[in-house]
Amino acid sequence: MLVMCAMLGAAAGAQTVGSDGTVHVPAISIPESALLSAETRAQLDRQRNPPPASMPGGAPRTCPSMAGAPSARIPEIRACEAEAFYESPAYARLKALYDVVIDQRSIGGVPVETFTPGNGVTAKNRTRVLINLHGGAFLGGARTLSRVESMPIAALGRIKVISIDYRQGPDFTFPAASVDVVAVYRELLKEYSPGDIGIYGCSAGGLLTAQSVARLIEERLPLPAAIGMLCEGGVYWTEGDSSRFVHDTSQHTIATNPYFKGTSASDPMAFPARSDALLARFPPTLLVSSTRDFALSSTVYTHSRLVARKVEAELHIWEGLPHAFHMDPDLPESKEVYSVIVRFFDRRLGKRL
Repeated sequence: MLVMCAMLGAAAGAQTVGSDGTVHVPAISIPESALLSAETRAQLDRQRNPPPASMPGGAPRTCPSMAGAPSARIPEIRACEAEAFYESPAYARLKALYDVVIDQRSIGGVPVETFTPGNGVTAKNRTRVLINLHGGAFLGGARTLSRVESMPIAALGRIKVISIDYRQGPDFTFPAASVDVVAVYRELLKEYSPGDIGIYGCSAGGLLTAQSVARLIEERLPLPAAIGMLCEGGVYWTEGDSSRFVHDTSQHTIATNPYFKGTSASDPMAFPARSDALLARFPPTLLVSSTRDFALSSTVYTHSRLVARKVEAELHIWEGLPHAFHMDPDLPESKEVYSVIVRFFDRRLGKRL
C-alpha cells in the first residue's frame, strides 16, 4: 500500500516522503476501477443508491446505539438489530438464494446457530463440519452477519455450518470470544475428528479465527484441518498502510474498541501474527481480501508471515471492492469467494491427522 500511495501521490504531482517514512499525499479522487464488470458496477451502484424502502408496516425498524448504553440494555439492542435484519429486503434475498434449515441451541454452554442445507448434506460431508465466527468488530453481528456468512457456504457446499454467538464488547472483553470458541470446539471433538473440522470468519471473525487457533495451541488441543481468515488477518484491522489509505483510523483503534480494553497490541494471543512461533503451527490457511479493504494490510501481512514459516497459505485478492464485499450475495465476485471457500475446505477436510 505504501507503493500505491506513492504512485497516487506522484500522479497528483505533489507526493512527498518525510524523514520518518510518512507519505504525504494531497487530496485525490479515485474513480471506480475500470476492471470491474458491468454487472458488478450496477450492483455497487445499487448499494450506494438504494431505492426507497418499501416494507410492510412502514419504515425499517431503528434500534438504539450500543455506544454508552448500560450493559443491561445490550441484549435488548442486539435483539432489536436482529429483528430489523430479519425484516429487511437483504435477508429476504439471502433466504431466496440459499435454502438452509436454521437450528438454535447451545454447545458447551455457548449459544450457536446450525445451518443445514435444505437439500441435505452430501455423503462425504456427513462426518465434516465448518465453524463460522461472524464479523462485527467484536461488538455485533450475532444471528445477522453470521447468517450472511454461513447460509451461502452451507447451501453451496452442502455441509453443516455452526456459527458461534460468542461474547463481545462492550459488555465483555478479550479473551471472552476465543474462550467461547474453544468451549464449542472441545464439544465438537466428541463428535468429529479434528481433521473433519474447519473454522472460518470475516473481519472480526477472521481475527477471532486466528485467536482461536492460538488458544487451541496454548491448550494443547488438536487443531482443525484448515482455517479461513476472510477480510482480515492476524493483527488489528486498522494497522498497516491499507487502513490509512481507505479508512479514518482516528476513531477505530485497538484502544477505542471496548472489547480490547486493557489488551496490548503486542499480545500474540490477541494478535497472533505478532508471533512467528505461533504462526508456524497454524493449519492450512485461506486468506481473502480486496484492493479497497481497509484490512488488506493485515491480511497480506499475515499471509507473508505464514509463508515465511512454511505454512500452507492461499491468498485471494479481488479488484476494486470494499471490505467484506462478499456479504452482498448479488455481487458476481461474492459467488467467486463462496466457490473458493467451499473448494478450499473440501480439499482439506477429511484428511486424517
